[in-house]
Amino acid sequence: MGKGLATLERFGQVALPAGAVIDGEVIDSDLVAAAIKQLWAQAKFSSKKVVVGVANQKVVVRQVDLPWLPVNELRQSLSFQVQDFIPMPVEQAILDFHPLEEFTNDAGGRMLRVLLVAAARDMVGGAMDAVTKAGLQPAMVDLNSFAVLRSLALSGSGVGSLEAEALVDIGASVTNIVVHQGGVPRFVRILLMGGADITDAVAERLGVPMDQAESVKQGSGLMTVAGSVDSHPASRAIEQTGSAFVEEVRGSLDYYLAQAGAARIGRVVISGGGSRLTGLVERLSAATRLPVELARPMSSLKLGKTGLTDEQLAYVEPMVTVPVGLAMGVAS
Repeated sequence: MGKGLATLERFGQVALPAGAVIDGEVIDSDLVAAAIKQLWAQAKFSSKKVVVGVANQKVVVRQVDLPWLPVNELRQSLSFQVQDFIPMPVEQAILDFHPLEEFTNDAGGRMLRVLLVAAARDMVGGAMDAVTKAGLQPAMVDLNSFAVLRSLALSGSGVGSLEAEALVDIGASVTNIVVHQGGVPRFVRILLMGGADITDAVAERLGVPMDQAESVKQGSGLMTVAGSVDSHPASRAIEQTGSAFVEEVRGSLDYYLAQAGAARIGRVVISGGGSRLTGLVERLSAATRLPVELARPMSSLKLGKTGLTDEQLAYVEPMVTVPVGLAMGVAS
């Protein structure tokens, strides 16, 4: 990635064995390492340097106000200042922060508002272990939520600078929600819900394998009007699980809007494999009373010789958001 648009040269994906990763956390590093090796062989990636993205229940992102210090000094003293803000011992956490703005408190003290990120050291270690076992070199660890922001904020927000925009990347079992204003993150939430939850519900209700349940899910979709009744068991399973997901997203955005100084949200943009569910755009729009659009992460990329057809590129586009954002982070 040089000046101007980044170029997408290669894209690949492989299925992970059941149980290798649960709710975004690496459980079996050997299985994950084998899958990574398979991915490198199939996609013919040339580089061994990688960015490791994390998003799971062992990552906490919170907006906190700290006494102002130069950034370098604040970084060095962070562990002493943030113990009360995170639900884990600081010695077991990897800490980072994203500065948001300076302000003066009621007592006249100079303060710095930051997005604090705390990730459990053992969880990050598990992900790094899988990568190194696969023969790759981790260049950095990044938050998937920030990767989503990098990918989608660059593709033209379409909202005014005074408005915020909500980005919702829906994976199989983890959904990243980022509210930003002009590319500056204001709110991050990681939900342990995604497209696979709906597939699981269909598989359980019908007693069919996961791949068949996925086909049924994509064929049926979510009712565009909440509360619509369909007698088919699969439709009821999709409706019940899909409604719960929509409510979680709506609740997250309501939580952001209840914060002091929160900017009005102008629109919601969704990406990830789970964004393909028919009817989801309409249901999210009705629940949030906001315009909801499908993301176009490739609109901010040049396309190299990917080896993919136009149809294949269109199919994978929702899934490039996080990996492209991670690559942009190390390239910037």
